[in-house]
Amino acid sequence: MTDCIVVGGGLIGMLSARELKKSGMDVLVLDKGPLGKEASWAGGGILSPLHPWRYPDEVNVLASEGHRLYPQVAKELERESGIDPEYFRTGMLVLNSQELEEARLWSDKWGIELSLVESAAELQKISPGLSEQFESGFWLPDIAQMRNPRLVKSARGSLQALGVRFEENTQVEKLNVENGQIKGVVANGKNYQAGCVLVASGAWSGDLLSEFGNPPDVKPVKGQMILLKGEPGLLKPMLLVESRYLIPRKDGRILCGSTIEHTGYDKSLSEEVKTSLLQSAQDIFPRLANLEVEHHWSGLRPGSPEGVPYIGAHEEIEGLFVNAGHFRNGVILGIASARKIAREILGDK
Repeated sequence: MTDCIVVGGGLIGMLSARELKKSGMDVLVLDKGPLGKEASWAGGGILSPLHPWRYPDEVNVLASEGHRLYPQVAKELERESGIDPEYFRTGMLVLNSQELEEARLWSDKWGIELSLVESAAELQKISPGLSEQFESGFWLPDIAQMRNPRLVKSARGSLQALGVRFEENTQVEKLNVENGQIKGVVANGKNYQAGCVLVASGAWSGDLLSEFGNPPDVKPVKGQMILLKGEPGLLKPMLLVESRYLIPRKDGRILCGSTIEHTGYDKSLSEEVKTSLLQSAQDIFPRLANLEVEHHWSGLRPGSPEGVPYIGAHEEIEGLFVNAGHFRNGVILGIASARKIAREILGDK
């Protein structure tokens, strides 16, 4: 019998399994597909919530811990896996925002450097080539990023190095509960026994827990993105204009995202959205006008009220735990969420 089964092998599930294994537990991760190939692979990897001053303290507590921990965690993941997750501190420039007072209060409370940029000339110094339509913004120089496809490969490699067992393409169909206590799961028609079960299934978590009382309000929210093939140094910082952002990768590629679409589990792509994303990218940074769209994809974020994740023990079933509902912030909230749920499972409340 396994000490703990983690249902879901996205970034949240993998980081949670890693923390539990490091604490001495025997852990098995089950995923309906390849590890890390859903929302974790599809995201942008910005190590900050977008417009973090709009979020409640519950999110910013986790984000603040992630901001502090990720430089070291990225090194650990690379050492364990041999794969660089590309932790890259580019800073983030927030444009067209009228929330100066809220941003400054957030900056003071959480100790994240933020400065007001009040002229187009100063903006150009930070981001040469920025559209001249922008005349002011907020500059957050310490905000970093990680490259999602590399991050999930690195996390998967870390699990292998630490001896965490995982089974891919293994659909969990049912949670086995007897007399109010978890006994394990049924997956691909097979019974798996465990002392506890952690549901970290992203957008599918609410469905898996729907047969029990008061399931978490987690629903899929589609986001479409595009990737442009540029040269290193073309775009220096990350740029954010409301819900649209540009993220420069180390190799020169530039990610542009993203939409917010409430379409259930539909991951289909739209040429209209692709055109809109490309136009937004060119409007923000005109030097992208001649770059080709190398890739266009979508992912299903685990949406939750106010973006606050569910992290903790199930209210009714002993031995059942949840770590889900991180919405757009799975990467930045991931490591703190994993450590928090590990403490819960290990009994350190």
